[in-house]
Amino acid sequence: MRKFEKISKEQYEKDLKEVCSYEDISIPTRSTKHSAGYDFKSPIEFTLNPGESKKVPTGIKASMNEDEFLAILVRSSMGFKYNIRLCNQVGIVDSDYYNNPDNEGHIFIKIQNEGSESITINKGDRFAQGIFMNFLITDDDMAFGDRTGGFGSTGKGE
Repeated sequence: MRKFEKISKEQYEKDLKEVCSYEDISIPTRSTKHSAGYDFKSPIEFTLNPGESKKVPTGIKASMNEDEFLAILVRSSMGFKYNIRLCNQVGIVDSDYYNNPDNEGHIFIKIQNEGSESITINKGDRFAQGIFMNFLITDDDMAFGDRTGGFGSTGKGE
């Protein structure tokens, strides 16, 4: 089963209380019945000048099956019209990121303005999209570790 949820009120208090209300957080939705991507709406307003980047808290977490991940991509119109990019090009949210002990699985999306003009993202503007996908593993896979935290936690100790 896969679904989006708002982060808990406790996580909201840590991550978003100072910048938006809990009601400003919107569950991602698809625009049409044939859309692959679920549109993420910004719960905050900000301006992104040329060359700047911004880590946007979405207030959203996603649960999914163990053999799935959520790909996060910039919306096509943001790239085409304004030359907005994700800082990591494609975000990968693993199934075990959900309810991890560091941040409950709160999805942050970092975008950068590679264009020549400033762009303002208003509360409720769609700026990124998430697509659930299956993945395969090798027959001799030896991954037995468990996630112990949020961003970058799978690389600890390497």
